[in-house]
Amino acid sequence: MIGTRLLAVGHHQPDRVVPNSELESMVDTNDEWIRRRVGIVERRWAGPDDTVVTMGTAAARMALEKSGLAPSDIDMVIVATCTAQDRSPNTASQVSLALGITGHAALDINVACSGFPHAVALAQHAIGAGSATNALVIGAEKLTDFTDFTDRTTCVLTADGAGAFVLTASEQNEVSPVLWGSVPEMGSAVRISPDDHDNKFTQDGKAVFRWTTFELPEIAAKVIDRAGLQPSEIAAIVLHQANLRIITPLAAKIGAEQAVVATDVTESGNTSAASIPMALSKLLATTDLPPGAPMLLFAFGGGLSYAGQVVGAPLHR
Repeated sequence: MIGTRLLAVGHHQPDRVVPNSELESMVDTNDEWIRRRVGIVERRWAGPDDTVVTMGTAAARMALEKSGLAPSDIDMVIVATCTAQDRSPNTASQVSLALGITGHAALDINVACSGFPHAVALAQHAIGAGSATNALVIGAEKLTDFTDFTDRTTCVLTADGAGAFVLTASEQNEVSPVLWGSVPEMGSAVRISPDDHDNKFTQDGKAVFRWTTFELPEIAAKVIDRAGLQPSEIAAIVLHQANLRIITPLAAKIGAEQAVVATDVTESGNTSAASIPMALSKLLATTDLPPGAPMLLFAFGGGLSYAGQVVGAPLHR
């Protein structure tokens, strides 16, 4: 099997910054409550000209430019999203068109908030099997299109944005085997369905929080073990940016106190499948992680599905 390496990352966020104080005028909430419950201070909301495609394209362009590859070098594009505007053509093909990428595999996957590590795994499998050499993997979401702005429990969470990875074939493998799974009996805990609130995002936050409290540490430890590493060797932890109360305790729970922990949820909110690549891109801009340093990526969400792997820090910043 051919190895896989992360070359570069990128991200994009809309211009509009929405502090907690703005939400106080919309629903019965306040800054103290939001910070205490989920840790969010502000988030970014898309404007009328921002779409899943335009945001995904911008993030992908940043990653591609940093990687040193040309659009003609890319032979696979995967977009993880649960908020695509079109059923067909898919988002991946529209992003490819905008970037000038042709003659390649282009596919979308929808695993909600855990979509990005699923997409990374699919790209790694294609590279390992010799079906692709350079893959562009994107997480892009416009959750505000599916937000109920009368629901105080969910409208304070959602935000928009995109992040991207460029993965390449390598003699040295720096992407561990994925550990993924699902809990179908909890599928209704996070949903966007025409049967619920007119196709708006709803969730049983307490059920998800309980699941992460009891199950997440054990699964995250298994991801690290599958990578052939000890928790003490992990340099960074990048979880799905859902709730600061879920993110911050994990390092201590799994014995990885030395790891740098991404806490982008505080300034970006919950961006579903975009949250991991966006949080990592922003973390790398302020943290000096050497190329190849092992980083734990793990996401959970609608389905209830989860996925994670250990990825080496990118060669290009």
